[in-house]
Amino acid sequence: MRTGTRSGVRWCNVYADPQDWARQGPAAAVLTQWMTDHLLQPHPELGRPGPVCPFVRHSAARELVWAGCATGGDELPIEGMHRIVEDAVEVYGGLRREDPAGAARSTLITVFPELTRYDLIDAVHRARKTQVVAQGLMLGQFYPGCAVPGLWNRDFHPLDAPVPMLVLRPMMTTDFPFLVGRTDWLYAYFSRFAPDLPRKLRWAIAERMHVEGPKVGEITALRIHSADEHAR
Repeated sequence: MRTGTRSGVRWCNVYADPQDWARQGPAAAVLTQWMTDHLLQPHPELGRPGPVCPFVRHSAARELVWAGCATGGDELPIEGMHRIVEDAVEVYGGLRREDPAGAARSTLITVFPELTRYDLIDAVHRARKTQVVAQGLMLGQFYPGCAVPGLWNRDFHPLDAPVPMLVLRPMMTTDFPFLVGRTDWLYAYFSRFAPDLPRKLRWAIAERMHVEGPKVGEITALRIHSADEHAR
């Protein structure tokens, strides 16, 4: 169990401590069932073979999925949501330090079970993405009806989830399409996966590959890896 010092949210290991996770309320069972029945399974509309989320499959197999529920619903102020994300990043950093090997496959999920204002999830995601990406991590936004397209089929929406949540995980090689909207995001990407390149060269590459305007949202068209290339 890990408790946020700012928010009081408690994150526990979903698979190693299933009873602790179940005590967080009905949303706990909803999340684990959705992961089992959806994220860890193939889907006919996905556009590639394998599970909907290979990363979570590996996290689950190694019992490296941590999750916590943030109460308050629509009464939770956006400042409170920011504090929760700050705690989540801090907790995730602690897990990385304690288990550097396991950190490469760890997922940390913050569920907002009573929240119906999903625009707040998007707002916090936008505001915190730069901070998270700079640390070599990704922050994902999930909620009912999330319309972010899939990498392999623009009509498939992998972030459409039964409960709203924000998810932390390590940045992967396949995350390029999610990072083209800002030069500093691309710089963080190249710093993680091409650290031997000189800093100025990394920045120059990032500037040249930066995408602007409506094309930023065309995730499927921006995909640069093939179906037989797996995230690292």
